[in-house]
Amino acid sequence: MAKDTQDLPRGGLAALCAAETTSWGLLYYSLPVAVIPIVQDTGWSAQAVTGAFSAGLLVSAVVGIWIGRLLDRRGPKIIMTSGSVLGAAALVLVALSPTLPVFVLAWLTAGCAQAAILYQPAFVVITRWYGAARVRALTTLTLVAGFASTIFSPLTALLIESLGWRPAFLVLAGILAVVTLPLHWFFLNATWAPGATTPSGTAGVRAITRSRRFVMLQIAMALTTLALFAVTLNLIPLLLERGFDYRTAALVFGLVGAGQVLGRVGYASLQGRTSPIRRTVILMGSGALCLALLGVLPGPAVVLVGVVVLTGMLRGCNTLLQATAVADRWGTGGFGALHGVFVAPITAMAALAPAAGPLLAGQLGSYSAMAVGMAVLAAAAMVAAARS
Repeated sequence: MAKDTQDLPRGGLAALCAAETTSWGLLYYSLPVAVIPIVQDTGWSAQAVTGAFSAGLLVSAVVGIWIGRLLDRRGPKIIMTSGSVLGAAALVLVALSPTLPVFVLAWLTAGCAQAAILYQPAFVVITRWYGAARVRALTTLTLVAGFASTIFSPLTALLIESLGWRPAFLVLAGILAVVTLPLHWFFLNATWAPGATTPSGTAGVRAITRSRRFVMLQIAMALTTLALFAVTLNLIPLLLERGFDYRTAALVFGLVGAGQVLGRVGYASLQGRTSPIRRTVILMGSGALCLALLGVLPGPAVVLVGVVVLTGMLRGCNTLLQATAVADRWGTGGFGALHGVFVAPITAMAALAPAAGPLLAGQLGSYSAMAVGMAVLAAAAMVAAARS
């Protein structure tokens, strides 16, 4: 499908990039920065605080299925604007939470907002706007939004140091509303231009989502996401086991982000030279190899750093693979509904990954052994992908 000029508003991609960067920065990256100040001020455990955030991500996985169907039927304007309102309200509730249960409720609410304004709906909008030309636009979106943590993590820390964590979250709520509300309202489609919104109606969507190909692809992407996230998010303790000092390990951890940018830049070239199945198998097999190397290589340090950057590149490719896998195989008709179902288990695995890494490391005796275990999981994902 060629780009639909009826659906694509002028300035739409730039507006969506700005909105996604802000939404990721405030609804995703703000809490990790604030965990320690919140724990110190409230006495709640760090596990409880981060658990509230993970619970919100699980909610976003479930709600995202419904959001996908709505996007196909109604267009993104009302849905994503409402998500901005709900996200700002959730951050206000975070700031005002008098007890841990209210704090948890705030992040469950934030999870509903995440389903409406983070990558899942944005990928649907980009796919609808650009059709067959979607890869370049998706790459642009993820490259720009990749700077969310670079921009908003230091800003969140500065606000917390200056004002305290509760006033800081009130300010962050205001920023989310001021930036994303007008961008979603003025630059997104109120309705879609006439055209097919489902492959063959609801029955067609159901037939695809229950097919072996679809399920195997879901399993492959979910396992890969769990493996890559569990290892990269726990990279610092793994490198400490290798003899790195803490400061150097933290610096190397930051290179994962640089790798993601490089991977996203290079994905378009891979897209043009490989079939969907071959591309998926190559990326997942490469991910399994990199995780295995992180688990077994004792050094030298420069080689380990190189593997870390490669692993980051594969994480960056994984984001674009997730965005394009469904449309590459089943077309863009009914993409919202199909993609909503497709990413639900992937989002759930991303939510569980930070805790899964330390849990498996405790069972196996080290973070190195955990990386090897996750490499086996990624290899299983590659096999599932080959059958998709």
